[in-house]
Amino acid sequence: MFKFFRNIRKKLLAEGKTANYLKYAIGEIVLVVIGILIALQINNWNEKNIEKSNELNYYKNIKRQLNEDKNAIIASINYNNRLLKQFKHAINIIEHNDRNLVDSLVKISVNLLEFSDFHRQSNIYETMVNSGEIKLLKNQQIIEALQQLEEKYIFINKLEDTHSQAVIKFVVPEIMSSIKVTNMNVEIIEKLYSFEFQNLFALLTNLMIEKNEVYENVINRINSIDSLLNEEIGMKNLKLDTN
Repeated sequence: MFKFFRNIRKKLLAEGKTANYLKYAIGEIVLVVIGILIALQINNWNEKNIEKSNELNYYKNIKRQLNEDKNAIIASINYNNRLLKQFKHAINIIEHNDRNLVDSLVKISVNLLEFSDFHRQSNIYETMVNSGEIKLLKNQQIIEALQQLEEKYIFINKLEDTHSQAVIKFVVPEIMSSIKVTNMNVEIIEKLYSFEFQNLFALLTNLMIEKNEVYENVINRINSIDSLLNEEIGMKNLKLDTN
């Protein structure tokens, strides 16, 4: 094509049509500029599409992780509820000094060593913040909601650590000094029915109830973010389909 234009220019110069040549040269320059602008526009369009596609993938990955977190938290709540039922039963046994249920009390007492321990397998949000890719997310409402959720996750981890320390510091010594775990025999039955042991059940029961409340709060937050993500993903898919 450039050879074609060059031949036209030579012909116009050879025929002495300078004015026509100048007009043609200007027109050719305009065409070249328009071509460059179109190429830049296409390049910008492609880059924006790639950016939108990356943003969409991040939203999908965040949604996937949040659903995994939600399932893990639900499992923790169910686990807690099973233990809470047992612990409340143990408190009642001790309160009524029911020695006929000593075997049940022993089994439940050993379960004081058990506790839910929710920790995420991964953290896409933190990874995006550390890498600077958080700027790819354009929905500020989702970003703020994720920040608030992150604070709740940190609080959950603190509660998990508190529970773990309570078991190590208070439960283990009591179990080791009153129950022979290998055959589940009570070595000091009076200790098992003491108010101190009852207080131990009450302490962990209250801690688990608090954990469940935080778990429920996090699930509500995840559901709210999930709705925002669904809306954003739907809009992004629609825009990509129409481009």
